[in-house]
Amino acid sequence: MAFFSKKLGIDLGTANTLVYLPGKGVVLNEPSVVAVSEEDNKILAVGLEAKDMIGKTPDTIVAYRPMKDGVIADYRVTEAMLRYYINKALGKWNIFKPEVMVSVPAGVTSTERRAVIEAAIKAGAKNAYVVKEPILAAIGAGISIQEAVGHMIVDIGGGTTDVAVISLGGIVSSTSVKCAGNRIDYAIIDYIKKTYNLAIGDRTAEEIKIKIGSAVPVDEELAVMVKGRDFLTGLPRSIELRTNEVVKAISKELREMIKAIKDVLQETPPELASDIIDQGIIMTGGSSQLRNMPELVFRRTGVKAVLADDALYCVAKGTGIALEHLDVYKKSIIAKR
Repeated sequence: MAFFSKKLGIDLGTANTLVYLPGKGVVLNEPSVVAVSEEDNKILAVGLEAKDMIGKTPDTIVAYRPMKDGVIADYRVTEAMLRYYINKALGKWNIFKPEVMVSVPAGVTSTERRAVIEAAIKAGAKNAYVVKEPILAAIGAGISIQEAVGHMIVDIGGGTTDVAVISLGGIVSSTSVKCAGNRIDYAIIDYIKKTYNLAIGDRTAEEIKIKIGSAVPVDEELAVMVKGRDFLTGLPRSIELRTNEVVKAISKELREMIKAIKDVLQETPPELASDIIDQGIIMTGGSSQLRNMPELVFRRTGVKAVLADDALYCVAKGTGIALEHLDVYKKSIIAKR
């Protein structure tokens, strides 16, 4: 009775957690946020419900992200979060323990990797596999990673930017920097504080980034009204912000991401480097969707960059495909203990 063993792919991200059911696609896409009550340490809400609470909670409730920079920062809360997602994806009447595949950043240590496996098994998985994000992103972007051809993947998420060159199903050279979407948000908060004396929250910063942000200056600027609290008077106030200001605000963060890409290109063997020139750089992850991001990569490296289809879902799709064809991807997978 093979169909009883359910399979689930989980893209456990700093900003969002996505759950993939083979045959169904992405069934869940919720923020990796958990709301905990201070008094009795109880978990009150997970995901979307909890995200709505960020920056708006009374003292007794804390909404926070248990994943920091792509790795587990708070073990107990991560386990609770995983359990919530597994149950929600499978439905509460499910009595069979699923096989779960979880993505981890390319730079994780073996201890961090074990923490992910432990958390998944405690949260109700029968078996847990962990695979490095760039490999999953490549599979999800539709690249046949088994060939002797070099592919370069740049996966920019919320907490980490993973850059890897993949050939023959394995990672040839890679780096992982803790500079990604969240850092961009903080840079915007900082800029608005310094330039306009205005305090804004994380969610507002994220909205600004999505609505008007860009990786390179543009001729036709977009504008948005930003509402926040004035630092001097302490009263609410709003200002108008334009695209090129955002570009200026986040330039340092973008430089760090580009440096990561350059570092990996510099370590790449010449044969693979020539493949990458032919194939281009494939960009995945939510923060790759920043306007003109591929254009910036092209300007700085001279290699053409393409945004993968469904950039946000690539890693999740990759987990699903790898689960369906475990035998094919065996050697890219770090097995359960």
